[in-house]
Amino acid sequence: MGITGSHLIALSLLALSSRLSAQTTESKRTLTLEGARAVAAAAATEARNGNEGASIAIVDDGGNLMYLERIQPTFPLGATISTEKARTAALFQKPTKILEDAIVGGRTPLLNVWPAPLNGGEPILVDGKVVGAIGVSGATSAARDAVIALAGAAALNAKTSAVR
Repeated sequence: MGITGSHLIALSLLALSSRLSAQTTESKRTLTLEGARAVAAAAATEARNGNEGASIAIVDDGGNLMYLERIQPTFPLGATISTEKARTAALFQKPTKILEDAIVGGRTPLLNVWPAPLNGGEPILVDGKVVGAIGVSGATSAARDAVIALAGAAALNAKTSAVR
């Protein structure tokens, strides 16, 4: 039984589709719920060390809420603001302070682009790739929101709990 022309064509198409498939998809790291909790725990520790409350939101790389924690005393709207700060950091893949600074510098049209371009949102990086973000609101100042968010975002550098 020999290989016919139709068999060769079928094998060629199969090889081509395999190469095309390999070129159109890639693996990526994603933040797990365990990873989100580790980020929030590191942020909560920083907030408690400063003897302050805060709302801490963790989102995935698409800006979808994965975990929210409110440490009292903080204000009720802080939960919404922290979530929006996290979404902003995830989708822009930059700290929200950059957007706030641009607005203060005169780029006021950015206020119409996104609801929370405020200091206190940080991307969460694993192996140099954004896997999510953290947003913090309701600490004693915007600067402390940022410090708490940075403490959380750094949590996965030592312990990687993101998966492929």
